[in-house]
Amino acid sequence: MPLLRQRRFSRSRSSARAARDFALATLTEWHVDDRHDDIRLCVSEVATNALIHGAPPGRDFCVRFCLDGTTLRVEVRDSGDGQPVNRLPDIEDPDGRGLFLVRELADDFAVTEHVPGKTVWLVFKVAAVPGTGTPKADLAGGSR
Repeated sequence: MPLLRQRRFSRSRSSARAARDFALATLTEWHVDDRHDDIRLCVSEVATNALIHGAPPGRDFCVRFCLDGTTLRVEVRDSGDGQPVNRLPDIEDPDGRGLFLVRELADDFAVTEHVPGKTVWLVFKVAAVPGTGTPKADLAGGSR
């Protein structure tokens, strides 16, 4: 049975950090011990995009995690009409690197459109036993 967790975040400056912290707390509770940095960075980038480009004033965005065996799916849903732009970052531009990093770090990445808004979803392969979220070393009595 997949593990699920989601949380809504307000459109405020502190929400990207709160989404990163939510990611770490979820991964820790589920005993997913690998790829923390990759996952947190990607959550931060996609949450920041939801804040800047996706969540209209007064609207929230939602971050959802689903762990099914060794597959972690992360979804960030907002109600804005802005769409992620798939491009190579300009060396001279300080912006525009977030989705490039997400595409490089996540095992899969796409956008599903809704009315209103969209869901940006990412997939990460992690070292967990199917259906439990528990690392193989813990089940075998090994150390981390």
